Amino acid sequence: MTKPERKPFNTLEPAQQAGILCNDPQFQKFAATRSGLPDQQFSASAAAQYLRDCCQIQTRRQLASEPAARTNFQILRTEFDAWAGRIQAPR
Repeated sequence: MTKPERKPFNTLEPAQQAGILCNDPQFQKFAATRSGLPDQQFSASAAAQYLRDCCQIQTRRQLASEPAARTNFQILRTEFDAWAGRIQAPR
């Protein structure tokens, strides 16, 4: 049996991206640092709560239907990518 082909991260729905990010140890560290706990590592559930708070949503599914939440998620992703050194810091 062959593995299903993996889609590039940027082609996934925002809710899927959010789920993947919350399970990423680097994002968990970012969320803890941004929450004023630079010496901590958040769990996946704490990172998910941080993401929901930043995006002002109750569930990640809302990223598909609420334009303001989707914009907040895009901003959060950009800030994380800059923090992680994946892109230059936004000006």
